[in-house]
Amino acid sequence: MRETHDTLVRAGLRSRLSLRVDGGLKFARDVVLAAILGADEFGFGTAALLAMGCVMARQCHLNTCPVGIATQDETLRTRFAGKPEMVIVYFRSLAEEVRNRLAQLGVRSLSELTGWYDRLSARSGMDPFLVVPVSQSNRVAPEQTPGYHATALEDTIHFSAALALQNESQPIQNSDRSVGAGLSGDLMRRRNRGHIDNGEIFQEFRGAAGQSFGAFLAAGITLKLKGEANDYVGKGLSGGTIAITAGLAASRRGDVLAGNTVLYGATSGQLFIAGRAGERFAVRNSGALAVVEGVGQHGCEYMTGGVAVILGPLGLNFGSGMTGGLAYVLCAEAEEMLHRDFVMLVEPGSDEEALLRRALEEHVHFTASPRGARLLSRRGALPLLRVQPLHFQGTIEATWNPVLAQFRNDKAVLPVTLVPPVSQAAFQA
Repeated sequence: MRETHDTLVRAGLRSRLSLRVDGGLKFARDVVLAAILGADEFGFGTAALLAMGCVMARQCHLNTCPVGIATQDETLRTRFAGKPEMVIVYFRSLAEEVRNRLAQLGVRSLSELTGWYDRLSARSGMDPFLVVPVSQSNRVAPEQTPGYHATALEDTIHFSAALALQNESQPIQNSDRSVGAGLSGDLMRRRNRGHIDNGEIFQEFRGAAGQSFGAFLAAGITLKLKGEANDYVGKGLSGGTIAITAGLAASRRGDVLAGNTVLYGATSGQLFIAGRAGERFAVRNSGALAVVEGVGQHGCEYMTGGVAVILGPLGLNFGSGMTGGLAYVLCAEAEEMLHRDFVMLVEPGSDEEALLRRALEEHVHFTASPRGARLLSRRGALPLLRVQPLHFQGTIEATWNPVLAQFRNDKAVLPVTLVPPVSQAAFQA
């Protein structure tokens, strides 16, 4: 925390954001220490649970909580005796103790303590190298006003430069992180100021992308990568479209083209990968469409919405903690890999067959995947089964409707690539 605060102060960026600290905060002393080291916000988890009756049995993941907090077992849930007033009393007592400590220090608010390291002293016998250095330059005045991310002129220059590169394939390397996030921010700021951009923005890259490729990508932006990407592809995807391919041979071989934790927390948008992805694919996805040709362990973990179509092998523990959304997997890959405590297999209906074929058409359109083309060429039903939560709260139509809306609004910014015929030997590969 101290290092983060100092680095931001030296860079002149400290006033542009709030620093939040959490992890083991329980008492007023913890809050005051964190404030002195640079924290603006404070997260409480364990302490709030203890206030409502948690006994720290450490069985949260087993569905056997003895006090009925972290369980879906109706018998155990009857043991829960917690009330909102318990948490309210705890935080009021905490706030009162914090106010008393602030009064002892002679300040009126926690913000006055930010970076005030001379209020800390070393315990006796502490290694002198661990003592926090004191410098007035680390202080941030309480009345300092937040700065702006960029002026309107700078945004316009950056945005125009991005548009100028639409027709060029740009090189990318693994040190290029969060590609697309800045462009999405510029686009949102332009829309906020009343600049209406009806055209689609398309950018193509070649090489190995760094972490968080396409993170927080906004609607109206399409990124295509010819190569591979690291972890967190499409993190927080917010309406944009991402396509990753490494050629026809890579798709046939089943090459891994994306790292772990793809589509973490995505809310909308589309992701097409003509290859496999790593572990925890679509974790906490709540609305995006994903078509991928194989995933590692813990796929669709804690998924709450959206649609995931897996055209290849699955890893263990698929669907663990899944409470919403739908996944479609190959029949041959489904039986042994699902977490049966959370999900079940269902034969898809005829209406879903048409929806799945539409999703595969998009996949082939963006990636020229021979695996997708082969499935589309089948005359009979697709060899896919639906994976859904045991206690599915929504409907098939309601889950697919946001995805269909994206299909209807798609403007086909990419030229359709003709997929050459695939030999029978390649089908068996």
